[in-house]
Formats: sequence, structure tokens, C-alpha cells
Amino acid sequence: MNTTSTPKILVVGGGIAGNTVALQLLRAGIATTVVERATTPRPGGQAVDLRTASKEAAERMGLLPGIGKLRVHEQGWAYVTEEGKTYARIDVDMFDGEGPAAEIEIARGDLNQVLLDLIAEVDGPLDYRYGDWIEHLTQDATGAEVTFASGRTERYDLVIAADGVHSATRRLVFGPDEQFVTHLGGYMAFFTMPTPADTEDGWLTGCSIPSASFAIRPDRDPATSKAIITLRQDYDPALRRDPAAQQARIREMLDGAGWKAPLILDAMAGSDDFYFDQLARIDVPRLSSGRVTLLGDAGYCGSPLSGMGTAMAIVGAYLLAGEIAATPGDLDGAQARYQELVTPFLDKAKELPGGGIKMMLPTTRFGAAMARVNWRLMTSKAMLPLTKKLFAPGTADYVLPTY
Repeated sequence: MNTTSTPKILVVGGGIAGNTVALQLLRAGIATTVVERATTPRPGGQAVDLRTASKEAAERMGLLPGIGKLRVHEQGWAYVTEEGKTYARIDVDMFDGEGPAAEIEIARGDLNQVLLDLIAEVDGPLDYRYGDWIEHLTQDATGAEVTFASGRTERYDLVIAADGVHSATRRLVFGPDEQFVTHLGGYMAFFTMPTPADTEDGWLTGCSIPSASFAIRPDRDPATSKAIITLRQDYDPALRRDPAAQQARIREMLDGAGWKAPLILDAMAGSDDFYFDQLARIDVPRLSSGRVTLLGDAGYCGSPLSGMGTAMAIVGAYLLAGEIAATPGDLDGAQARYQELVTPFLDKAKELPGGGIKMMLPTTRFGAAMARVNWRLMTSKAMLPLTKKLFAPGTADYVLPTY
């Protein structure tokens, strides 16, 4: 049990998971500190989507009006050959807005700004700090003593680690990454580029070659687009935090590729928001250790291949904040209920559609050609009912608790 019914909570990470839980805690009148390592909010980023329970949670929290103003109006996905010939299309309506192309798409940075704007409207006990992070943490039965990079030392009743796939807080409290991280056979890169003149408005268009794919996705600003590159690649520690090596590997694997590969590679060289990371699954059996709880990618990540990262972050934050607010004097009980409630959702959300990267990116030209034939069949009128079942979200029957 807590020693107080008005707990003091630290949220580590000012991304979607951290800001969602902070918003709900503040609305419940709970004193909340947020620390974010970056010095300012991170704009832009890849488009993320809301569907099933995450869409319902967003609606309950009042996010949809802000999202509506900033959403990306994506009409669907198109698949082209290296010569630029379209061989398959998936439009939003084909899967009732719950397929690969979702009804609600918004840039990650824009969604985060929606959350920050709502946080600013709450007249609650908030301490928000940029450019700071945890250096040391010790805990006992009733709380945690935290030392920050800034030199401050403070005590909290609960620490919520929402600092991403490479969570430093998770390493401090739960142990080394090797215990929880599974490499899924590849890497992905994202960055902003000028929209090519012949781009079809509102369509994500992609091309696959052996062991790699590259795509261009629309932005809210029609002058720019997002490049998306996926590589089938064993884990290589030399690529960690080395943008020069990462871009060299991309150039090597896209060498000689057709369609828009030359434009994408040219834009990559001058990009100021280049992002590259391994495709990794995060599985932490117990999300809480004493008075530290994991939230979002820090505790459960299915990788971008699952398409459910934002959904898991929002649903997890909604549940955690709801349980804390229900029993602020019993944080141990709140953590236990959070684990029990979120686990069934995570078990479905982390499933990879279509067999993962091995099916997505064959290593031979014959395999790539067969994958194209498969996409033509899957999007044909005769096969569409079966394809809908294949892409139906496993979380569709999850019942979101009401707080």
C-alpha cells in the first residue's frame, strides 16, 4: 500500500506513451513529473495510425478533434515494379479502415503535439523538464529515489518508464537488453524528402527488390513526403548509432534498384531527420519491478512490422493511468491490474501479419516476383474476403475498460 493517497509520479520519456499517461494522471489531479532527454519536442516522424481499442481510447480522452486537424489523408497503398508499373492496390475502404492503410493516420510528432496541447490545458500539478534523464535509481517498498543528469535527486511513489525500445530505465531496473530484445531479421529507415513531381496524391507507393523495399508516403504538407526503407539484414552491432554506416548499408542494398531509388538516396544524403533502427520485439514478462513500471515500447514493442506500436502505447497508458487514478493509495494493486488488463491486448497486438520479414522480403529475384504475384491475387476481387480475414486486427474484440 501507499503511504499517501496523493502520490507523486515520475514519467520518463515525453513521447506518445509518456504524454498520454501524463495527460490522464494530471486530469485525475495526480502530481506528475515528466523528463524527456531531448531538449525540445520532436516534430515530424513517420505516420502512425489508430484503430480498434486505441481509437476508442483516443476518443474517450478527447484526442480526435486535434488529430482531425493534423491527420494525413492517406487513400491507400500502391505496389509498383522497378519500372514503376502498378501491380496491386489496397485502398482504405477495402478493409473498412482497419487494414494496412488505416482510416486515421497522423505523423508521430503531430500526435505528440496534440497530447502536449491537451496537457497545457490541464490546470494540474505538472513539472515538465526537457534535456534531463535518469542517471541512478534506488527503491524500497514505498517508492524510488531518483538522481537525474541535471544533478537533482528526488523521491517518487512510482516511476513510469516510457523511454522507448532502447529504454535506459529498463536497463537500470530490469537488466540488460539481451534479456528482452529479439531481433526480427531487419532494419528500417525513415526520413523526409521532397515529394516527386509524378507522385499520386494520397497514396503510399512502394517497390520491393530482393532483401529490401523502399516506399514514399504522403505527408500532411503536399510538398514533402516520407521515405520508408526496409532491409532484410541480420543484427549488426556496427550499425548502432552510426548514421554514416547505416546510410552506406542502405546505398549498398539499393544499388541499381529502379523506380524512385535514386531520388530517395539523393534525399537521404541531405536529410535532417534521418532515423534508422533495428526491427526488434520487446517482451518483458513482468511490467513492474517494485515501484518502476514499463509503458509502451520500453515494455512491449512488436516492431513497426506489427503496425500496432502507437496502439499499444495509447491503450497501455490509458489503462495504467486509469488504474492509478482508481486507487491512488494502492499503487502496487494498480500496477498488478494494469499488467492483467493490458496483457491480452499485447498478446494480439504484437503478432506480425503475413509471416514477418521473411515473407515480406524474399532474398531472390524469383521470390520477389512470386511475392508480386501473391499481392495481385490477395487484392483481387475473388480473394478479397480471405485477405480481409488475414488482415483483420486481432485486437478487434478487446473490451476497453471504462474509467
